[in-house]
Amino acid sequence: MGIIIKSDEEIALMRKAGKITAKVLNVVTASVRAGMRTEELDAIAEKETKRYGAKPSFKGYRGYPANLCVSVNDEIVHGIPDKRILKEGDIVSIDFGVIYKGFQGDCARTVGVGVISSEARRLMETTAGALKAGIAAARAGARLGDISATIEEYAESCGYSVVREYTGHGIGRQMHEDPQVPNSTKSVLGLMKGTGPVLRKGMTLALEPMVNIGGWETKLDDNMWTVRTRDGSLSAHFEDTIAITDGEPEVLTSA
Repeated sequence: MGIIIKSDEEIALMRKAGKITAKVLNVVTASVRAGMRTEELDAIAEKETKRYGAKPSFKGYRGYPANLCVSVNDEIVHGIPDKRILKEGDIVSIDFGVIYKGFQGDCARTVGVGVISSEARRLMETTAGALKAGIAAARAGARLGDISATIEEYAESCGYSVVREYTGHGIGRQMHEDPQVPNSTKSVLGLMKGTGPVLRKGMTLALEPMVNIGGWETKLDDNMWTVRTRDGSLSAHFEDTIAITDGEPEVLTSA
């Protein structure tokens, strides 16, 4: 499958899907508190999505059982909401997407539960900064590898490692479209700065750096979904859906 260029009309629908995604995720993240079960966050997401006439895009995708992903502490992505109770000092990465009139939005945020350590706070700030830097690099005429290199350079300059096995992606009518968007030049795709497809107006991408305090290596839980750091170190995850324009990239998942 080739990279899909969206029309202005399609991007308008993706803009609506993105805003719904961001608004629901804002409600979910604002609800995080010590003592609650992660499945309660899932129920909030489901209820809020219905209010907008949209559909959660994760539930049922390749058999995934929930509306959103809730990954705690050393869990990087794809944590399944359940009866796990959040504790003071945890950090929680919440990834969520919706389908609205056939188009998708996808975004993620990491938040703290109550008072968190300065180390955890700095990790979250760095990951958010890496996403912002990657978005700034996503301009028409640049190469896809420029995004990967920028995210990696930002995170590593702060002393952290970037997950290599899991990537951002194209997005539109499908949650995952071409191209894959690595967060590292050391991924299996080997996209270095100045390499890869040329970014063109109308491309829509989900950028999502996953940054670890320790090493970049991961492991998969027995449930075959939850991915965590191999060394047990903390991880943070931030994501936005963007559209490439003639100028600054547009963040479609801004509430």
